[in-house]
Amino acid sequence: MDDVDVVIIGAGSAGLAAAKTIRAAGLSFKLLEAMGRVGGRAWTSDQHFGVPFDIGCAWLHAADRNPYFPEAEAAGWTLHHHDMNVDHLYYRKRKASEAEEAEMKAADARLFELLAAHQVEEGDDDRLSALLAKGHAPRAAATFAGPMDFGADEDEISIRDFQAAADLDPNYFSKEGFGALVAHFGADLPVELSTPVRKILWDVPGVACVTDRGTIRARAVIVTASPAVLAFEEIEFSPALPDTHFGAFFDLPMGMLTKLPVEIRGTRLGLQPFDDLLIERLARHDIYFLCFPFDLDLMVGFVGGDFAWEMSAAGEAAGIDFVVDRLCNIFGADTRKHVARAMMTNWGGERFVRGAYAAARPGRSEARAALMQPVAEKIFFAGEHLAGPLIQTCGGARLSGESVARQVAALLAIG
Repeated sequence: MDDVDVVIIGAGSAGLAAAKTIRAAGLSFKLLEAMGRVGGRAWTSDQHFGVPFDIGCAWLHAADRNPYFPEAEAAGWTLHHHDMNVDHLYYRKRKASEAEEAEMKAADARLFELLAAHQVEEGDDDRLSALLAKGHAPRAAATFAGPMDFGADEDEISIRDFQAAADLDPNYFSKEGFGALVAHFGADLPVELSTPVRKILWDVPGVACVTDRGTIRARAVIVTASPAVLAFEEIEFSPALPDTHFGAFFDLPMGMLTKLPVEIRGTRLGLQPFDDLLIERLARHDIYFLCFPFDLDLMVGFVGGDFAWEMSAAGEAAGIDFVVDRLCNIFGADTRKHVARAMMTNWGGERFVRGAYAAARPGRSEARAALMQPVAEKIFFAGEHLAGPLIQTCGGARLSGESVARQVAALLAIG
């Protein structure tokens, strides 16, 4: 492989954006992707339901700051503003009373008041669960704050990390698919697919990236792989990275949000398109449904946090049975005869991702800032885990890739 100015590892949102920025700066690059497609965790497929379905990210969060939103409008994408308020709340099989629904909404508002006012001092409990207990939030509010938002249970989320995340409204949902939009964004870039980088040597002039197809030398490398991939040492660094960086991979573990879409034909179950339905159960076995988006025959179930990891281990058949059983519990046994195709996403089983998105461990929120520092002015990191207030979003990953690439280009111009 030819030597270049910059090697970019990963052709997800961050890697594609970095490549475009490096190209605009007039520098040569190689964009290497371990999987057989571009987009990373942004992936739209029609193979399951015959219509575009986002296996990965689906909402265009923070549309007023998300660079993908104006591109979706320009491309003629069908967009729906989604307020993401709970329209239907159930406790196991029982529909919540109006008072209970009001209590949940009040607790949700109270949580964000507490977050705005809370200052974590040295030695304080940095777990979000501690703040939720202080605010006496009912379980339904905690579900959205933790598993359905951060992809982790509230006792595994850092208050500092949660405070640093921006309010993501306005949120838009795309009929044509967010993954398709990201693929459209990167369509003009040359990408070496199915080319995992096995090792990065940085005790040489510049860096050398070792792949199964050969070794590429470059002046710098931008690594957009997820922290979990790096923690599993899918990419070896020689010499070893400093403890600050290597430790950060483990302090930013991947949370999990799993989708369980079920096709429901011949009935809308008394629901409206884009209704939000939350079923609270015991032991965090909660499930949220986005109901019939764009009036498609789909009830899209979501489970998050530890339960999502458990569901992944149980397998797709068990996951689908769980979803159908929950629907039958609420809407009646006859619902089962309306069930057609179904599937379950499995990002935890994807070797080159290993989860949904990163959530800092309690007491370890500084890991994001540590990983944003380059190593020897040769190795740079980018991705949704380093996206500032837009962490855990595809738009944030793109902005991270652009920012880091500008930093690299400026440094190489001086050198």
